[in-house]
Amino acid sequence: MAYKDLQEFIQVLESEGELKRISVEVDPELEITEITDRVSKNYGPALLFEKVKGSDMPVLINAFGSEKRMALSLQVDKLDDLATEIMGLLEIADSVPQSLLDKVKVLPKLAQLSSFLPRMVKSGACQEVVDLNPSLDKIPVLKCWPEDAGRFITLPQVYTKDPESGKRNVGMYRLQVFDGQSTGMHWHTHHDGAENYRKNCQRGQATEVAVALGGDPAITYAGTAPLPKDIDELIFAGFIRKKPVELVKCKTVNLEVPADAEIVIEGYVDPYERRIEGPFGDHTGYYSLADEYPVFHVKCITHKKNAVYPTTIVGKPPQEDCYMALATERIFLPLLKLQLPEVVDMHLPMEGVFHNCVLVAIKKSFPGHARKIMSSLWGMGQMMFAKFIIVVDEDVNVQNVSEVMWKVFNNVDPRRDTMIVEGPLDVLDHSAPLPLIGSKMGIDATKKWMSEGHSREWPKDIVMSPEIKEMVSRRWSEYGFE
Repeated sequence: MAYKDLQEFIQVLESEGELKRISVEVDPELEITEITDRVSKNYGPALLFEKVKGSDMPVLINAFGSEKRMALSLQVDKLDDLATEIMGLLEIADSVPQSLLDKVKVLPKLAQLSSFLPRMVKSGACQEVVDLNPSLDKIPVLKCWPEDAGRFITLPQVYTKDPESGKRNVGMYRLQVFDGQSTGMHWHTHHDGAENYRKNCQRGQATEVAVALGGDPAITYAGTAPLPKDIDELIFAGFIRKKPVELVKCKTVNLEVPADAEIVIEGYVDPYERRIEGPFGDHTGYYSLADEYPVFHVKCITHKKNAVYPTTIVGKPPQEDCYMALATERIFLPLLKLQLPEVVDMHLPMEGVFHNCVLVAIKKSFPGHARKIMSSLWGMGQMMFAKFIIVVDEDVNVQNVSEVMWKVFNNVDPRRDTMIVEGPLDVLDHSAPLPLIGSKMGIDATKKWMSEGHSREWPKDIVMSPEIKEMVSRRWSEYGFE
């Protein structure tokens, strides 16, 4: 059963013992961040700040900040459950039904797919209050870190349309509040929202934008998912929640937004105007540098009468964005395996903050196989940003970073087993000599074959015999252990 809105999710978090309410007044400038950072570093609960200085709206934060809460937000027992469902859908495309009976068997899955399409409704709770003389100052937007350039909206669903095809895009791009009626629009050049903006600029026209905050958490997550360009994020959200997303027409722009969002900010981005945005304490654990970005002008703000402001902080891991990345890792693994069936498992360790490090276990079949995997991954969507790709054999548990590092430190000859290439990097990578481009390293930590230039016998791992392990397990309590 899909969540109706964010507030229903809050109720579930509370019933599961995953939410702490804070009733004393707190300041959205730095204080909420310091509290949340301490809680997240100790793997604590979601936080609902009920009294926030300068605003009537409560603030929800750290709602995605554990593997359990991430699974709760997507209404699954384990994140891998969604991957299993995706595999079932992929079988439709992979196995075209031949007989009439096969076609009949596929019909329920096709009907299920069609039920994920978003649908329009006449009215929504997100428009209970309509403010045509809006001020962002009424929203308790956080200033997170001391050297941030100001207050930043950090958990938005940013809605735009392709001016050529009319296709919707939902992305998550931070918004620095400049004043009550304008923000920066931090569109990274590689993202689809930025492409829609560039197409509008070529026409000399403004880009209409709607920013939704809240709604079913599946919608928020869908805005972060690395979907292929032509896949509607709201269809993906419908697939996750097993129910179509209900949309209402915006009041001042030609866009649709989730009817049960908490807050909606409507406006436009001018094709010519740019302004310095940043610095901002980012998920890398460093301040991203100030740079010129487009400006978003606010025309209207609508919200629920009892709206809750959802937000997040980013910084040195672990933070809740690490668990959103974990969801992406598990959910999209089947799509990776579809293209690279030799991949056994993949892990994006939180120390790599999404894109800096990818650990991959493969079933090695031929000389140079690890290098083939590295090159393939760098050619796949947002994997192009991976600064380090480490490939290990199929028997290595890539979820155990220590085990992977043991293989790297012991299996790698640096000259033979590393590959350095030049290519695009994420704009947040401060180590690159130039913005957006630099070097990336692949490390082959698999066992080496003689056909790969290893002239000596490869040693065996030390492993105890199964009979002795079973016997010791059976007698464990006799030794005085619990």
